[in-house]
Amino acid sequence: MIVSSNTKKPQIHASAYVAPSAVLSGDVTVEEGCAILHGAVISGEGAPVTLGANSVVMENAVLRASGGKAMQFPLNIGESCMIGPTAYVVGATLEPGVFIATGAKVFNGATIEENTSVALGAIVHVSTHLKSGQHVPMQHIAFGNPAVIYPPEQAGALRERLQFFETVFNMPSEPEVRAKATAAYAKFLRKTHAQDGIIVETVKRQPAKPTGKPAEPPPTQSQDVGKVVDVMFLELHEAEMRRNAKKQQ
Repeated sequence: MIVSSNTKKPQIHASAYVAPSAVLSGDVTVEEGCAILHGAVISGEGAPVTLGANSVVMENAVLRASGGKAMQFPLNIGESCMIGPTAYVVGATLEPGVFIATGAKVFNGATIEENTSVALGAIVHVSTHLKSGQHVPMQHIAFGNPAVIYPPEQAGALRERLQFFETVFNMPSEPEVRAKATAAYAKFLRKTHAQDGIIVETVKRQPAKPTGKPAEPPPTQSQDVGKVVDVMFLELHEAEMRRNAKKQQ
């Protein structure tokens, strides 16, 4: 499903594959050779999403950008990146060749340098910077600039250092910050998506690069041609029968 959001429409390269059950919404650019599988959601919500060439977004993964007047978190994914099933990546920068495994999460302001992997269920938290070749093990947490890798049992100790609401919602941490952030976000979402609409017509796709090989017609085209040939043959056969009948009279 392709959705226009806040006057922005997804731009999809002609060579990319987007599964029918995937959802692309708003300011999203999909470059050549990408594959987006069933159930994936890619949303440019207040900031753009760019999916680099030959990248893969697997089933039920969620990729999002976010931004308002005060803060912007675009999502930039470099070429040949793999986003695993049910992974969640928001407002981050992934350089070429990054591997995000099943169920992993990457949050706002994070940067993951090239040829880096984030394993099953691992977390790259807000404003974290992973260096090239670094690996986040299963269920572990990367935090800081430069990133330090913490085991899951230290998640509680990291909580106060994250400054999550300050970074993501631009709100100071206080007892009522969760309710205030939710109310403000709901207002933003209502306004941003008020005019959303499914794009029924064919999305304008970027042209594919010439390969030098003759293009094969799609199956529907060959079927249509076959029907035309059958009709022409029938008409010629009937005309010949009429001519033969006149000769015999």
